[in-house]
Amino acid sequence: MNLEEYFARTGYKGSLEKQDLETLTDIFQHHIRAVPFENLSIHCGEKITLELEHVYNKIVRKKRGGWCMENNQLLGWVLKRLGYDASFLGAYVFNPHQNAYATIMTHLLVKVVIDGKAYIVDGGFGVSYQMWQPMELVSGKDQPQAPGVFRFTEKNAIWYLEKMRRKQYIPNQNFSNSDLLEKKECRKVYMFSLEPRTVEDFRSQCTYLQTSPDSLFTKKSICTLQTTDGFRALIGWTLTETTYNYKENMDLVEFVTLEDEEVEKTLKEKFNITLERKLVPINVKGFYTI
Repeated sequence: MNLEEYFARTGYKGSLEKQDLETLTDIFQHHIRAVPFENLSIHCGEKITLELEHVYNKIVRKKRGGWCMENNQLLGWVLKRLGYDASFLGAYVFNPHQNAYATIMTHLLVKVVIDGKAYIVDGGFGVSYQMWQPMELVSGKDQPQAPGVFRFTEKNAIWYLEKMRRKQYIPNQNFSNSDLLEKKECRKVYMFSLEPRTVEDFRSQCTYLQTSPDSLFTKKSICTLQTTDGFRALIGWTLTETTYNYKENMDLVEFVTLEDEEVEKTLKEKFNITLERKLVPINVKGFYTI
C-alpha cells in the first residue's frame, strides 16, 4: 500500500507538504468524485471485510467503491500517513421511516484537528447527504455547501447532523412521487459522540449490515458517485442524475429505469466500475432517499 497509488486512483496531483484545511479539502473532494459509495459486493456474492489491505486493494487496485467503513477507513489511513491529526468516530444513522436514530452504531466517521479546530470528514454517505467539504465541528452554525446547507447541533455531548435541501425539479413526471425522493426540506442525517473509535468497533455491524434481512443494504443495491456539479446514483435498476442549483434554489433530478442488460454498461460508463461477478440488482420499495 502506498500513497502514490492511492492518489493515482483519485487523480489528486496537488501539494502534500501542508497539513492545512485547503489541502485536506482538495484531497477529500478528489476522493468522493473518484470513489463511489456502493454496496454492490453484497449483491454479487462477495463478502465485505474491514482489513485495511483488503479495502485498499478493492478501492485502489480494483477501482471499486465501498461503504462508510471502507471509504472512511481508507481516507483516515491516507490522512494519518500525510501527518494529519485524524481519528475515527462512530455515528447512529437516522431512519426517516421509523423517525428515529438507529440503535446500533453503523457509520464510521473521520475527525481531523487542524490548528486546534476539529472537522468532520465523511466520505462515506453518498447521494445528496454527502458533504463536499470538511465540516467544522461547531454547534448551531449553518455551513452552506454545494449539496445544500449542513448544520451540527450539540446537546449533552451528543452531536447531531442535519441537512437542508433545495426544491427539486423532476422532468420525468412518472417519477415525481418516487419513494427515492426526499420530501422534507430539513432532514436529520446521524448523531455521534466524540468518543474515539477503532475499526474493531464496527466488525459485528459490518456482518449485520450485509446479512440481515432487516438491513437497508440487503434490500437495495446502491452505487452513487459525486460529480463536479451534483451526483449520480444507481439504486436497483433506477439511475438518477442530480445537478445542484440547476436554477436558483432548485436542483434538477433526472430519472431513468434501466433494463437488466444496461446495468453493467452503466456501472462502467457512469461509475467506472467493472465487477468481477454477476450483479443481481434489487430495490425493495422504501427505506432510502437520495
